[in-house]
Amino acid sequence: MEKNLDILKEICKGVKMGMDAVSYVSDKVQEPNLKDALTHEYSMYNNILTKVNNAFKNYNEVPNDYKLTNKAMLWYGIQINTLKDTSNSKIAELLIQGTNMGIIEGRKLLNHNKDLDKETDNLLNDFVKFQEESVEKLKNFL
Repeated sequence: MEKNLDILKEICKGVKMGMDAVSYVSDKVQEPNLKDALTHEYSMYNNILTKVNNAFKNYNEVPNDYKLTNKAMLWYGIQINTLKDTSNSKIAELLIQGTNMGIIEGRKLLNHNKDLDKETDNLLNDFVKFQEESVEKLKNFL
């Protein structure tokens, strides 16, 4: 049970970081197709977050936000990396790099936690698959 809760916390953290990253770059995007892709991505993150929040109710827990220092580092990293280049390619590259970190973490969690309850396992699988699909879509903007 504790393991499932820890996994839910990790999914929640990843989803919130993804949502923040999309929010931080959205105002820099001019290209309508990339804007649409980011709007869709944000919506998908939000759908997963809703499911995760519902799963937390099974544990009488309220998910915490991820650390403020990590949030600040994410914002700062995006600002620095887009200071001179806000091209579609640069924004897609940044989002792909961040999403790949989430995929790696998610795959590790899946590979090392074979005994999760069905709901948590499905949420983790869905989250990883969504991230992998996001990377494929973002590659079109490189």
